[in-house]
Amino acid sequence: MKLNKKTKMVNNNFGFILINKIEGPTSHTIVNQLRRITCIKKIGHAGTLDPFAEGLMIVAIGRQATKNIINFVKLDKKYEAEVFLGIKTDTYDKCGKIINEYEGPKIKKTNLILALKNLTEKTTQTPPMYSAKKINGKKLYELARKNIEIERPPQKIKIFYIKLKKYNWPKAKIEVHCSSGTYIRTIANDLGKDLKCGAHLSQLKRTKIGKYELKKSIKIEKLNKDNWKKRLFYLEN
Repeated sequence: MKLNKKTKMVNNNFGFILINKIEGPTSHTIVNQLRRITCIKKIGHAGTLDPFAEGLMIVAIGRQATKNIINFVKLDKKYEAEVFLGIKTDTYDKCGKIINEYEGPKIKKTNLILALKNLTEKTTQTPPMYSAKKINGKKLYELARKNIEIERPPQKIKIFYIKLKKYNWPKAKIEVHCSSGTYIRTIANDLGKDLKCGAHLSQLKRTKIGKYELKKSIKIEKLNKDNWKKRLFYLEN
């Protein structure tokens, strides 16, 4: 499985694995499963996926790999997402509490396309309170669970494109190519704000990180103590 010109298969006890995360487990659960499979404690990943999200995770196995995980963290990403228009939640996704329901007319497709275009022009984004981002040493979601909201400085982002793939009110399926650090939940919330109807993220799948594709990944259920090393690759100098 040669991923690109800068990657290469290895049979050592360290390297990187492309994992296809299913909906349900946390990213930390995936790491713990790999610890049991590999009998290696030092394991990390390049970018969290929420429990309800699925798709590509790059996981570093062993100390030598985790030291180089930064090579993947800053890569741009691609997602397939479903935005549910008309319902706003406190977490900006389907797992949150409903805080507003829209009772107006259906949003026209032309208005939706225009709003998506406007979102691609944004160069900053405010991190959601329900996120793992740290401010002053505190994870935002820990504060949010205590009903504490603090000011979050906008972060620089780049949205390369947002494509509308399908629209059937109230659901809009989109494809997003964005920089690292961009929250798709915030894009969904901002879309609802721009359309004045509210919205939340109802589905999310990460399909690409840099040049690394979901189609070349493996579900953790298919890994075992006998085959996991065959999925390893490492970065050449």
